Parts: sequence; structure tokens; C-alpha cells
Amino acid sequence: MDHRFDATERFAAGAQFIAGSLRSGSSGRTQAVVDPATGETVYSYELAGTADVDDAVQAAQRAFVEWGGATPGERSDTLHRFAAALAEDAADLAAAESLNCGKPIKLSEEFDVPGSIDNAAFFAGAARHLEGKAAGEYSADHTSVIRREPIGVVGSIAPWNYPLQMAAWKVLPAIAAGNTIVLKPAEITPFTSLLFAQAAQRAGLPDGVLNIISGAGRDAGEHLVGHRSVAMTSFTGSTGVGKRVAEIATGTVKRLHLELGGKAPFVVFDDADLEAAVHGAVAGALINTGQDCTAATRAYVQRPLYDAFVSGVADLMATVRLGDPFDPSTDLGPLISHAQRDRVAGFVDRARDYATVVTGGEAPQGELAKGAYYLPTLIAGAAQDSEIVQSEIFGPVLVVLPFDSDDEGIALANDTPYGLAASAWSRDVYRTGRATREINAGCVWVNDHIPIISEMPHGGAKASGFGKDMSAYSFEEYTQVKHVMYDNTAVARKDWHRTIFGDRP
Repeated sequence: MDHRFDATERFAAGAQFIAGSLRSGSSGRTQAVVDPATGETVYSYELAGTADVDDAVQAAQRAFVEWGGATPGERSDTLHRFAAALAEDAADLAAAESLNCGKPIKLSEEFDVPGSIDNAAFFAGAARHLEGKAAGEYSADHTSVIRREPIGVVGSIAPWNYPLQMAAWKVLPAIAAGNTIVLKPAEITPFTSLLFAQAAQRAGLPDGVLNIISGAGRDAGEHLVGHRSVAMTSFTGSTGVGKRVAEIATGTVKRLHLELGGKAPFVVFDDADLEAAVHGAVAGALINTGQDCTAATRAYVQRPLYDAFVSGVADLMATVRLGDPFDPSTDLGPLISHAQRDRVAGFVDRARDYATVVTGGEAPQGELAKGAYYLPTLIAGAAQDSEIVQSEIFGPVLVVLPFDSDDEGIALANDTPYGLAASAWSRDVYRTGRATREINAGCVWVNDHIPIISEMPHGGAKASGFGKDMSAYSFEEYTQVKHVMYDNTAVARKDWHRTIFGDRP
């Protein structure tokens, strides 16, 4: 018997978590949360308004006085308890994520939830290691010290594709570094962000350090980004919305971290392990029903392997099982909404005019027709400058193109505006070494595609944004480096003063 999640009971008090309490929003507008597997409403709540954002920011400001002054050890201890509280809630977190997003339960249980718990455990340790340059006499007459200090109140906006993991990626480095935070999840996927905040409170995180605002982007989101008391904005989402976030943030000259869209290339050289590449392409393209900014979306296959690769991927895609997300045997769940399914279908339907749909390319019929399902889809024969190759689709769609020389394969991989992730497949260490150097992306996998780990950074280049999530590198986003310089001479009139007044003594 599967473990369903009752959001109506769990969040009866509302979907805003401010200063340690659940409460209702004040916008006067109601948001329905829909199960994408059935199209049924599973929860309704009052959206946050600008007044709720103000309350959350004020709560975060008050909490910063204590939390920003806590020792690294004190913050570390709280985060260790937080990781344990998340582990206790693992079943609820997985069920809520699958209900809210349509993720297969095996993905929630084996990827999203353990990954988020591991993030908390990592940052519990990393909180003790905020380091800078060694103190020293870089000037003969002075001792210099580097302080790494929290910025203040962070306002973060997370997307709907990985609500739990994105909450972890936004919240954990921010609070480990001593900041306080107001997080706005996507209004259609608030469940696990709220559970995340409740677990933090149970672990002893002071009220106001973590606040959740469930509201629409155009009012609550924009108000949060433009708020003068918010010192930094971290946003994950589409490149188009990221540009709008950057415009608003500029008005108050705040720190900005953007993790935006992707169109990851999957480059298969002619000496690659074909079976490994086929399996890697299907897994990399279909994870989270393709709603992943690092998903494999463009497979470039050197011509000697091209036909076998196309055939192998098509055959393997045909074995993928669509079904109820709570059935442990389900491989692929629905897209996040019927609107997103229709958007994906639109890309594929337009591509029929200039390319070949090898497999998939339609929504399933029967019982699954009630949900936002779409079959795994492989497209061949598209031109490099076509929409299906250049635009982010965010669905279970892989397009495959041939190439001849290594130079051509790498050039094609770089030929989109995005630069978030990529992979290179070859048995030749020199070939893969070149690919890792020359493909312009924040992450390049070799003979694999998708794995992430807490100790390593995640972030992009070009139109995929800037800044890093996860790892100790993320502290660069959430800390202010301060130089403190001490005079060591005790001399009142220093030699350099003569450049301003008087003569050399």
C-alpha cells in the first residue's frame, strides 16, 4: 500500500511559514495545487501578498541578529540536527514530492530525498570551514586579516521541477554561512518547502531564520527581489524570467545568483561504449520526465555509431513504463501540468515539418490521458539551427544529430546560448580531456550524465547564469569578504602622509 500525503490536513493553517508558524496568505487570491497524474486538485490555499513578504523579511531581519552572530559550531550543530529531522521525515517528503510534482516514487525516494538529506549533512560540516587567506604582513607595516561574513537577509526563488532539492540548495549554504532567508517556492509546488521549514524548526533553527512565502512571481516574487532589506537574491528558473529578476535586483544593487536554463549536449565519439551511451542517453534525457535543466537534450553522435545509437535509444525508450507515480514499477511520471505537456507537444508537432519523430511524440491514451503524460520521444534529422535543437523544451524529448570530426562535434555542442551541463562519451582519455576543456559548460561529465554530489558545485555559463549551488564554492555567493588591516608601527606621522601634506620627515 502506497504512502499518500494529505496536504489539506498537514497545511490546514495555510501555506506561508513566517517566523516559525504556518499561516494563510493575504493576497485575497486562491491557488489550487493539482496532482499532475490525475488532474485533480489536492490542496487550495491563499497566496502570499506583498504584506506577507514584508512580514517574512522583517522576521528574517530580526533573526539575523542572533543567527548571524552564532559561532560556526553552533550553526553546525543545528544543521546536524536538521539533517536528522529530514531523515525522520523521509517518507512524508517523498510522498509529498511525488503527489505535488508527479515524480515516480522511486525517484523521490532514491534521488530527491536522500540527496537533500545529504546536502544538509554536508553543510553541517562545511559551516565550520569558512576560510580566507592566512593572516600576514602583505604590507611591511601592517597585518592583514580576511573576515568572511554573512550578507544578511537572502531572498530566494525556487522552481517547480525539484521543489525539495531546490529548497535545500537555496537554504542550506545561506544559513550555514550565517544568513537568514525568505524562500519563495513555485506557487504550484509548495509542499516540500513547507515540510523542509518545519523540519528545520523541529531541529532548533531559530524562528525567522527560514521563512517560506508561497506566492505568485509577479507580485510576491518581484516584491521579494526588489525589497530594500533583502541583501541578496538567488534565483533558479528560466533564462527569460532570470533576466527580469536581474532587472529588478539592479534597482537596489543587491548580490545576485542565477541558475537558469540549459540545453545539455551529449557528445558520443566513435570509440564510445555504445551500450553505455544508449543507456546514459535515455536516463539522462528522461530523468524527472525531462524537466531538468541539465537533462541530456541534444545527442551528437559521430557518424560510425549514429544509426546504431538511434536504433538503440528508440528501442530502450519503448520499454519505459508510464504510470501512477506511487506504483514502484513506474519509470516515467507526468509532466508538471497539462499546460507544460501541451507546450512540449507543440515543440514536437512543429518539428514534424523539418525532422523525423523516431519514437513517441504523443500523449498516451486510456487511463493516463487524465494526467499530463507524454511518451518518451526521440527526434532525428533536425538542423542545428532548428527550434527543437536550440530551445529548451523541458520534457521527455531527445534530439539526435550526426557529426564527422571531433572539431565539429565540440563546435556543435557549444552552438547554443546555454552552458549549464554537458557530457562526453569516449574510451580515449585525450578525447574526453579535450572535450572537458573546450565544451563551455559549468559541468562536463565523462561517460555518464546527471549525477550530482554535495561536495561539488553546480552552476552554469553563458545564458545559463552565474554562481554556484552546493559545495564549499557556494559560500562565495552567500558571504561578504572583508579585509581588516592593522597598523604595526605605532608611528603617528607615516611616510606616505607626505603625498597628502608636508615633506618627508
